[in-house]
Amino acid sequence: MHRILITGKLAREALERFAREPDLEVDYRPDLPASQLLSLVADFDALVSRSETTIDRALIDGGTRLRVIARAAVGVGNIDIAYATERGILVINTPGMNTNSAAELTLGLLIAAMRKIVPAHMTLMAQAWDRHRFTGHELRGKTIGIIGLGNVGHRVAKFARGFDMHVLAYDPYLAPTVFEQHQAEAVSLEQLCRRSDVITVHVPKTRETSGMIGAAQVDLMKEGVVLLNAARGGIIQEAVLLEALRSGKVRAAGIDTWEVEPPANNPFRELANVVMTPHIGASTVEAQHAVGMSIAEQTIRALRGEVVDFPVNMPQMKVLEGAATRMYTVLSERLGGFAAQFLDFTPTHLGILFRGGLSKDDAVLSRLAFLKGFLQHSNEELITYVNAERKAQARGLTFFDSPDPLYTDYESSIRFVLSNTTRRLELAGVVFSGGHLRITRVNDFLFEMEPRGTLLVTTNVDQPGMIGVIGTVLGNRSVNIDEFELARNRPGGEAMALIRVDDDVPDQVLEELRARHGITSVKRIRI
Repeated sequence: MHRILITGKLAREALERFAREPDLEVDYRPDLPASQLLSLVADFDALVSRSETTIDRALIDGGTRLRVIARAAVGVGNIDIAYATERGILVINTPGMNTNSAAELTLGLLIAAMRKIVPAHMTLMAQAWDRHRFTGHELRGKTIGIIGLGNVGHRVAKFARGFDMHVLAYDPYLAPTVFEQHQAEAVSLEQLCRRSDVITVHVPKTRETSGMIGAAQVDLMKEGVVLLNAARGGIIQEAVLLEALRSGKVRAAGIDTWEVEPPANNPFRELANVVMTPHIGASTVEAQHAVGMSIAEQTIRALRGEVVDFPVNMPQMKVLEGAATRMYTVLSERLGGFAAQFLDFTPTHLGILFRGGLSKDDAVLSRLAFLKGFLQHSNEELITYVNAERKAQARGLTFFDSPDPLYTDYESSIRFVLSNTTRRLELAGVVFSGGHLRITRVNDFLFEMEPRGTLLVTTNVDQPGMIGVIGTVLGNRSVNIDEFELARNRPGGEAMALIRVDDDVPDQVLEELRARHGITSVKRIRI
């Protein structure tokens, strides 16, 4: 039974999704105080949080069973990711689920600021009427500068074009084709500051972006510029923004995220040219449904050792897409388990060779999955996608990945080669249409065997009668054969059999097989 502690509010549908799984036990405590959380976390395998929960080193140390930390949002600034990684805990989040909601709020803040909607509303609330005080500006013909052309930024660009605005964008991590795709003019940060009538930030909060809009950048801006921050508090320095609003350098601002949340003695409340919201960029029914369902599905898969869509701290990984990638990951983990039980030497190198529809990213993921399966058989400590590579390196194993031009038996395939200076084990596999996994090679022997259940791997001298010898021993011991495949490296050389049986095979049966003339090795593999 996997136990999940949820400390942030989730959509009802997400809680129902968890409840449908018989092997999960959920404790739902939204907005749980930190003092109580620390005393509870030791009993849980997964922690699902929102921004209100700070997951620091002390909390992670307290979570002695933790395998998964799930952030029901895109930001992970409240999580000590480096320490979670050190502890082998997978961190996942939900990027892109609230993209449209955050972009719409950005445009809402912009329109409210340009048209002075908030002070106009307050005037009517006071039963006053003064139309001339609230003359604003159109968006049409204005230039908007977007800092960060990612998930939210490119939606803002699309909406802005709908208002006939000219779009500038600064994002040093994107190729020129991305700017062309979103009809945004790529510029430097300095150019963006100088040319924009409106500037909006849509970047994560990192060391690089914290405080990136300060006094030097504001000095470059046009008189009467409008600034928007619906990304992360602290990207625009609040003290600088406050002074610029008071001086008129910045005509108006829209702020959804704050350096400290909630802001204490908020000085922006005194300014009529500021539109403020309490971090509600993702606060729509649609976004909360998408976020909740995404984090529920990923948490369930993570606890079962499956691949997740949005891993934060899996080394070198991008977003995982497609059923083929998932199935090759499952195959790779099973081949890793096979290798751990088959090997009779200590490897120092692992090579991953791939071909067909598999990419370099697929190979990286497959390597992690293979190592997870390989190491789990010889470690009492939990092995995860997060710590598998580090644990393998600590054992002296080095890796390389490359395309496999020589292995052409299948449209797509993956091959693992474990070796040291004198010995070598080669395992290969393929995923057929419909998600059918197959082992296709063990050293020089070719098969098409599903990697599941209990397998016997035997080698023997290639001579008549050996299949009968194996079948007789198993039959006499009431071991029923489910599937039997035999391959040989050359006529009269050596043969290998992969035999899947219905039940586990006792040690005495293995010893009896080894004792038979002509049989050179017997391995029992449990997958």
